[in-house]
Amino acid sequence: MGIKGLYQVLKEEAPDAIKEGEIKNQFGRKVAIDASMSIYSFLIAVRSDGQQLMNESGETTSHLMGMFYRTLRMVDNGIKPLYVFDGAPPKLKSGELAKRFQRKQEAREDLEEAKETGTAEDVEKFSRRTVRVTRQHNAECQQLLKLMGIPYIIAPTEAEAQCAVLARANKVYAAASEDMDTLTFDSPILLRHLTYSEQRKEPIQEIHLSKVLEGMGMDRKQFVDLCILLGCDYLDPIPKVGPSTALKLIREHKTLEGVVDYIKNDPKQKYTLPDDWPFADARELFLNPDVRPADHPDCDFKWEKPDTEGLVKYLVVEKGFSEDRVRNGAARLEKNVKGTQQSRLDGFFKTLPKTEAEKAAHKRKLEEKQEEKKKKQKLEKKEKAQARAKPRGT
Repeated sequence: MGIKGLYQVLKEEAPDAIKEGEIKNQFGRKVAIDASMSIYSFLIAVRSDGQQLMNESGETTSHLMGMFYRTLRMVDNGIKPLYVFDGAPPKLKSGELAKRFQRKQEAREDLEEAKETGTAEDVEKFSRRTVRVTRQHNAECQQLLKLMGIPYIIAPTEAEAQCAVLARANKVYAAASEDMDTLTFDSPILLRHLTYSEQRKEPIQEIHLSKVLEGMGMDRKQFVDLCILLGCDYLDPIPKVGPSTALKLIREHKTLEGVVDYIKNDPKQKYTLPDDWPFADARELFLNPDVRPADHPDCDFKWEKPDTEGLVKYLVVEKGFSEDRVRNGAARLEKNVKGTQQSRLDGFFKTLPKTEAEKAAHKRKLEEKQEEKKKKQKLEKKEKAQARAKPRGT
C-alpha cells in the first residue's frame, strides 16, 4: 500500500520536489529497484485475455517475461539496475498482511461469481485483486537475474528501506518503487514508473526528499509522523482522517504525540483512535529499520556478462520463450556490459556534505516557511470569520 494519498499531498504542497522525464534521462545511473513491487506489477500487467501468461506446462511466466524485457529496456537506456528483494516482514506488518490475504480470498470468490454472471470488465477487475507475489516467483526471478548478469540482494526486512540505505550512501543514484514509503525510509531520491512498459507512455517521476521537506516546511521526523497519520502498512488508519486533515493535525500539533493527545482530550470527539495504535513502534520502523549497512559484503554488487546458453536453457527449454528473442536479449546485455558507457556530466561533480552552519540555516529556513504558512492560515481563518459575521445585504 505504501503511504495513502502522499503523492497528491506532495503535488499540492511541494510541487518543486517532483520532476517528470523520459527513461533516457536516467542514462548512466545505477538504480536500486524494489523487486517485489516490480514483480507484482509484471504479474498484473503482462497478461493475455485477462489471465497471467502461462507456458504449455501451465506455469505462470508473466513475472519472468516482465523481468526479462523490462530489465532489457532499462539496460538499453544506459541504466544499471540492482534488484532488492524483501526479507521477512516486520512483526508490526502482520496485521496488514493478514488483511491483504483476506481481501484476496474475497476477491477470488468475487472472481468466480463474475465468471458466471459478470462482465469481462468484472472478471478482469477481480482477477487483478487475486494476484500476489509468492516465494516461487521471487526464486525464479532471482535465477533469471543471475543468468542475465544483473545483481540482486535480499534485504533483512523491507526492500524499500534497503534501497534507501544504498541511495544515501551514493552506491546508487536513487531507489525505484511505486510505494511512496520509500521516501519515508529516507531515500534521497525516489523514481516511479521505471519498470513500466514502453507502451504505457508514462513519464518517469523523480521525487527529491530534500525538496519535499523544504516545500512542506518539515524536518524528517515530522514528515514520518505525517506519513503514519496518512496511513501506512503498519497501522490501521484513524477513521475520518484524510490527507487534508492529517496535514492540518500535524501542522497544528507538531508530532503524533500531540495529535493523539488532542484526539483523546477533544470534547467534540471528532476522531476516534483505533484500539491498538502503536504509532511509536511504526515511527521506529521508519526511522531505524532493520537493514544492512552499505559497506556490508552483501551490498557489494557488480554487473556481469550474461550466461547466454543458461538463459536459453531456462527461458526457452524450461519456460517456453522464443529462442530468437532470448538470444537477441542476451546479445544486448553483453553489448552493454562490454561497452564503456559515456559518463554523465553530473558524475564529474561531487556533492560536498553540508557544514553545521549550512544545516542550521536550512533548519531556520524550514521553520520560517512553516511560520509563514501558519500566519497565512490564521489570516484566511480571520477573513472567513469576518465574512460570516458580516450582515447580509451590506
